[in-house]
Amino acid sequence: MSVIEVRGLAKEYRGRRVVDRFDMTVARGDIYGFVGKNGAGKSTVMKMICGVVTPTAGEVRLFADEAPVGEAATGVATNDLGRRVGALIEEPALLPNLSAYDNLMAKALAIGIVDAPERCHEVLRLVGLDYAERKKARGLSLGMKQRLGLALALLGSPDVLLLDEPFNGLDPEGTRSLRKLLVRLNEVFGVTMVVSSHVLDQLDRMATRYGVIADGTMVREMTAEQVQAECGESLRVRTTDPARTLAWLQEALPAATYRVEPDQAIIVSGDYDTEAVAQALKATGQVILEFSPRRRDLEEYFVELMEGRHRA
Repeated sequence: MSVIEVRGLAKEYRGRRVVDRFDMTVARGDIYGFVGKNGAGKSTVMKMICGVVTPTAGEVRLFADEAPVGEAATGVATNDLGRRVGALIEEPALLPNLSAYDNLMAKALAIGIVDAPERCHEVLRLVGLDYAERKKARGLSLGMKQRLGLALALLGSPDVLLLDEPFNGLDPEGTRSLRKLLVRLNEVFGVTMVVSSHVLDQLDRMATRYGVIADGTMVREMTAEQVQAECGESLRVRTTDPARTLAWLQEALPAATYRVEPDQAIIVSGDYDTEAVAQALKATGQVILEFSPRRRDLEEYFVELMEGRHRA
């Protein structure tokens, strides 16, 4: 079941559409890796999902499967959104003259958490900031501010987390610890997450699904398994007659997956055997210009998607 459904979303600033005809579906339990270049519209989309920014057009539905007939389009009462949806978008919204603990208390009281002091101490321990709870926010490092922002997002025990570049400012150990925390929240507590990040190797270790945005429009959504399949081992084949070669290979080895690149090279992936491909090519009697194994780099794969060179 979907917890986030976005259809035809658009946002316009001063006559310029930064998000246009955007669709997204996030299923319950997903860790959804949201990938795109700087300025592609990721932060704007996430702000519209959590209600911080009003869309110019389109629809965002949250927890729609739980909504009774006649309920608002969000599928959840407005006064529950502060608890059920936690967000860390762009920079943490911190009060610089308050301590880390007091920042949490201010939000806890605003959203009506009954056991506020206990919960504030709990989330500080969870993100590894309990040692600095009395330190004023203005004196925190960038990485510590990111952790405090995550603590604020977790305060209401949300069902959904929207995290925009959560690894920003963290050292390698901090990045690893945060990734493990997010995976634990997902696996143990069932928290659904949308995580935008340029740190693709971290997304690769945690994401169950991906969405790629370019110029404010969704390019493609896919599962982690699909990404691995398309970034896995493959063969690059070029012959003097690509069309005939492709038809022959598809007939001889129907279980494999084929893709033709702009230079007419044929990429063979999925369920194939290198020797079987070689024998099939030999049977065509064509001149083989290239026959090389390759493994696509994850970063290269997503860059191709973002630049429109490889679309489903």
